[in-house]
Amino acid sequence: MKKLISLMLCICFVICLPAVSARADEYQLSAQSAILVCADTGDVLYEKNADDKMLIASITKIMTAIIVIENCDLDENIRIKPEWSAVEGSSMYLKPDEYYTVSELLTGLLLVSGNDAATALACSMCGDEPSFAVKMNEKAKELGMENSSFRNPHGLDDPEHYSTARDMAVLASYCMENEQFRSIVSTSCATVKEQTYVNHNRLLREYEGCIGVKTGYTMAAGRTLVSCAERNGMRLVCVTLNAPDDWNDHRYLLDTGFEDYRMAAYSNNNFKVSLDVASATNGTADVVPENDIKILIKPEDEIDVKLEAPRILFAGGIKGEKVGEIHVFVNGELAASENLVYTENVKQNNDRGLSVQERLGRWFDSLLRPYYISGEQK
Repeated sequence: MKKLISLMLCICFVICLPAVSARADEYQLSAQSAILVCADTGDVLYEKNADDKMLIASITKIMTAIIVIENCDLDENIRIKPEWSAVEGSSMYLKPDEYYTVSELLTGLLLVSGNDAATALACSMCGDEPSFAVKMNEKAKELGMENSSFRNPHGLDDPEHYSTARDMAVLASYCMENEQFRSIVSTSCATVKEQTYVNHNRLLREYEGCIGVKTGYTMAAGRTLVSCAERNGMRLVCVTLNAPDDWNDHRYLLDTGFEDYRMAAYSNNNFKVSLDVASATNGTADVVPENDIKILIKPEDEIDVKLEAPRILFAGGIKGEKVGEIHVFVNGELAASENLVYTENVKQNNDRGLSVQERLGRWFDSLLRPYYISGEQK
């Protein structure tokens, strides 16, 4: 026998997608293509020509970095070949025949957009740039980046090297879940072999909550920028392509996102329910959502959380075992569901064990009696 426990939550959140779009249009973004997404939920808050295939310049290095991080030993030493240090464009000024760790090369790659670092990482891992590009395209396919094509690890112009604002937002959201990647792109300044590198991403120093990620520029691509900022438990990713005024574009879009949106979250850190347990060492057992639930909601929304679980639990439950389900409704419509699981093993107390008759009695009792929470019948 199962029951529904309805918990009406008084939460004031702010969200308004049309307002973001309207204000962004009023502001007149400089970007030819742009997107603002919630990295936690995947919701698109704003977009402009987000699926146009465009040159992306050095934000390419976001893909380069995550492939290296996921496949290489960051402490491995790499001897720099002269041809790697001679690559045109932005550089971390690698010294030929000297050794750098993978981690040091990633620092130069992501902070000062070193094309020499990109080439060194790609060639040391795969032998040459085309072979590394194969890995890049495989990763793009894995992530569902359907409108992207990679031909090199640094982003120098190539007609067959392109992506979209939407695809780059997918990539950045994925990468920001990686602790090592996040640590590097959130670093404002670092020193490698007595050389100090200042992150080209000004938003790290100028925008509250910014935690990454990467700048880019070529004459053909124009200014490209991917940023990520976090406030009040919500993480936003913004991408602009060919944006002459990209810094202000990002400030504006991120500001409107944080002003108009909030996150409703239910996880094992902030949502725990104690249920009665018969025949247990303790009379109750805690249950939590198996996986985090995160939802964007509006200020006028009514949030209704319903728990579906047996009226009476019995000892013997195992940590992580499913007990029931949690359902979150927004304005009466189901927005999310997740399993409820035990937070720990529920040990049986032999002195308090119930007979078969007692168990049947409690089961029938649960059919007849309503359930109460905080004195209110539900």
